[in-house]
Amino acid sequence: MKFLPLSVAVLGLAALSGCVAPVGPVQVTRFHVPDVTPLGKGAIAVEPAPGVDGKSLEWQTYQIAVQRQLTLLGYSQAEAGQGAQVAELRLAKSMSDPARRSGPVSVGVGGSTGSYGGGLGIGLGFNLGGGPRQQVQTELGVMIKDRASAHTLWEGRASFDVDAKSPLADTALAAPKMAEALFKDFPGQSGATIEVK
Repeated sequence: MKFLPLSVAVLGLAALSGCVAPVGPVQVTRFHVPDVTPLGKGAIAVEPAPGVDGKSLEWQTYQIAVQRQLTLLGYSQAEAGQGAQVAELRLAKSMSDPARRSGPVSVGVGGSTGSYGGGLGIGLGFNLGGGPRQQVQTELGVMIKDRASAHTLWEGRASFDVDAKSPLADTALAAPKMAEALFKDFPGQSGATIEVK
């Protein structure tokens, strides 16, 4: 049997670990009516919330992820405009570019005097860390309403911050993770904010 050198094996494991996206915490808040018996039953359609573009590829990716979670909860899928309940989906993404707290080079000057003379010293410091990285913030919101009365039965919000260079900044990876976190332990404790890792 032929064994690979240790260095090759370590490089292979490092490459594989790079393919696994680390899942950061998702902040989730839910609210619901006291009587939750209508939730998780019947036909439901996932539709854009008022003022939201439901034709964007990004929104549609989240729609699929949310619909999958609703199906797992016991709902059957309905076409837009159909179903006893409607899940209004809204999505917001933004970028933040944290400003450097200090420049890449710092200079320090110090001096002293005493009975045996004086001295002066200058020190240079170099920040090799590159400073804070750009972050992508994603907010997913879903309101489940009774279609006939337009009464809100359940509302959930999930927010997620990730490094802009992380694989999870990509919609295709982030959407299922956020939808799963949003509906974890559905309907959840009303008014409580949880962190889903």
